[in-house]
Amino acid sequence: MTPHFSLAELTRTDHRSLDNAPDPAALANLHRLAAFLEQVREVLGNRVVVINSAYRSKAVNDAVGSKDTSQHRLGCAADIRVPGLAPDVVVRAVMASGLAYDQLANEFDSWTHISIPNLATTHPRKMALIIDKTGTRLFPADLA
Repeated sequence: MTPHFSLAELTRTDHRSLDNAPDPAALANLHRLAAFLEQVREVLGNRVVVINSAYRSKAVNDAVGSKDTSQHRLGCAADIRVPGLAPDVVVRAVMASGLAYDQLANEFDSWTHISIPNLATTHPRKMALIIDKTGTRLFPADLA
């Protein structure tokens, strides 16, 4: 898909018995997502970006207990880790970069959720969040 992100890693799942093949619309979104992740990688000093989860078919999404409205279902979101960088650092760097992210979240201080708008023609919401055991809240502006 791009120099650093393959379709295989964007559709990888631990639920190997479940079909996780994207439909044509999700595949087009995955191309946009991979290109965006290349920009994120650049912002982070060309560090390795590890994909924990990106596209999820309905069956995979249900198996992981996520909502049907998840942007992962559309191929517009990825949960990533960047070895050597805490999720807060990744969130701050992407927020400061001016990249057109839709959502950005430090999830449980373990990974960063990042998404692009569901449609290429839609403006990004630039919503930054913290998600942890206490719930979901806006990422504090003073931490950005």
